Amino acid sequence: MERSGRFRVYRVVESVPHVNVQAVDSPTLYSVYQSGYGDLQPAVDGLETGDLIEATLAGDPDDDTEPWRLAAVDRIDRVRTAFAVDVDPPEVARECWTPDRTEPAYTVLTEDGAPVGVCGVQPRAPLPNGAFVPNVLTGLLPLESEFASVPRLCEPAVEAVFLDPDPPEASSYAWPYGVVYLFTRPSTALAERLRERYDCPLDADTRPVFDPYAIRR
Repeated sequence: MERSGRFRVYRVVESVPHVNVQAVDSPTLYSVYQSGYGDLQPAVDGLETGDLIEATLAGDPDDDTEPWRLAAVDRIDRVRTAFAVDVDPPEVARECWTPDRTEPAYTVLTEDGAPVGVCGVQPRAPLPNGAFVPNVLTGLLPLESEFASVPRLCEPAVEAVFLDPDPPEASSYAWPYGVVYLFTRPSTALAERLRERYDCPLDADTRPVFDPYAIRR
């Protein structure tokens, strides 16, 4: 069976032989092989977390053990992403958090008096295993609505930075939330300072090294 449409890419680390893609028009997540594509392989190799693609997937929807394959893929847009783990959360995130929160909360960021993005906190409580960045990277934290319309700004995101105050393999957490920055303007000074502070430049693969499936076993 084939499924065609738009999907958001959530690319896991190289130790896992597939990527996850989430349908834009539904919360359906597909695991997709990342090798064995012949002439299509360079396009697959170029996919990164945050890419928006037009694609055709081929597979068996009744077989949960067998990943799907890409029959066609074309990247049409990208939210450029960066990640840092085991870091101190910024003050703006601490101020955004309130005890016993069960839903995300966002505060608007400005530069030269104009809004350029938001900083948000995501409670760990509703996430599988309480992990933040692993769930982002594997697509288990759906972000399509936030990418399409950044909360409180109602504009599409162009850049994102995800910060986890704890390491991916943590079994208990010093902080009850993860931090997400969504920017609606590219290459702002605020975003550059943030990436410098947390050592996650846009031109480098800053995904943490971990096996997200080993964490969940």
